[in-house]
Amino acid sequence: MPQGRSTNRRSTGEKSAPRRAPGEARRLLLEAARDLFARRDYRSTTTREIAEAAGVTEYLLFRHFGSKAGLFREALVLPFTNFVDEFGATWQAVVPEETDEKELARQFVGRLYDVLVDHRGLLLTLVAADGLSEEDIESAGIADIRRALTLLGGISGEGMSLRGMHSGQPDLPAHSTVAMIVGMVALRSTFFGNSPPPREAIVDELVQAILHGFLHRQD
Repeated sequence: MPQGRSTNRRSTGEKSAPRRAPGEARRLLLEAARDLFARRDYRSTTTREIAEAAGVTEYLLFRHFGSKAGLFREALVLPFTNFVDEFGATWQAVVPEETDEKELARQFVGRLYDVLVDHRGLLLTLVAADGLSEEDIESAGIADIRRALTLLGGISGEGMSLRGMHSGQPDLPAHSTVAMIVGMVALRSTFFGNSPPPREAIVDELVQAILHGFLHRQD
């Protein structure tokens, strides 16, 4: 008697897709987003491209993050704002007469430098932020970046006050510091090609510029 067609996938040579560990799809999407946003800005990167690069369905992207903006916020904005919040907490605990100014500056510069190197796509989008709609700025978290920079500006003003310095723009030293670190990260390959100086050498040079360029300047 002839056999009917088997419904067993193994008999037809088909294989079911391997099951991913919990959280694996989210991790793959975050990695793919960081990679693609580092090469193209926010507007020119699509959710389909991110999902394909991650090897998952676009449906999973929306299930985990809700939108491209939600993914961008978690992949690139949160690492920056979390860093600023943590540094703000460190600053609040500082006892000026017991604090090594150089070590505090090194902690700030080194950690911010690492965050920006690991999340270079944030730089591209910040540079192009003037072309984004207000809705994109809010939903993608660019407004959160601005609020974080305002926090750093407040810390800058407090630091100047502790040193008896006065300025009509007390937030500018902090913004100038961030801009200097951003520029070093963004232009690193332009400056050094494929042979950049060691990370420690770059951080040390930035620290020296901050300590002797901003904190010890003359009124």
